[in-house]
Amino acid sequence: MKIEDHLRNINESLDVINESIQKGILERQRNIGFNASVASVEMLEVFLHKNNLINPGSIIKHDWFASERKANEKLPFDFPEKEKITRILIDIENKRSLLCYGKPQETETIESVISSFNKIKSLFESLGLKWN
Repeated sequence: MKIEDHLRNINESLDVINESIQKGILERQRNIGFNASVASVEMLEVFLHKNNLINPGSIIKHDWFASERKANEKLPFDFPEKEKITRILIDIENKRSLLCYGKPQETETIESVISSFNKIKSLFESLGLKWN
C-alpha cells in the first residue's frame, strides 16, 4: 500500500475516534478499539516505510502485537523507540478484542485505550511523522 493510502486511512481513523469521543465512548467502544488499533499499526508501517526499514510491499498486522515475543519475532530489527512503541501497541492490541467483541466495558478501560493511542500518536509525531 502506498504511504498516501496509509495516511488517508490514519486520518479516517482519527476522525472516527474523535466522533466516537463526541458521541460518547461507552456507546462507541467498538469503533474506538478497532480504529485505535488499525491507526497505530498504520502509523508504525508508515514510519518504517519512510525510514526504509521494511520493503515497500510489506504489511504489518495488528495481531503481531498480541505479545512481546510475537512482536519481536515479526519485527526482529531495531528502530528508534522500538521498545516504547511495541509496549504501547501491545497494550492497545490486548484491549482491542475486549472492546470490539466483548461486553460493554467500563469507562476506564476505554479511556486507557484512548490514552495509549494518544501516546503512540504523540510519539510518532515526535519522530517526524505527519498525517494531515
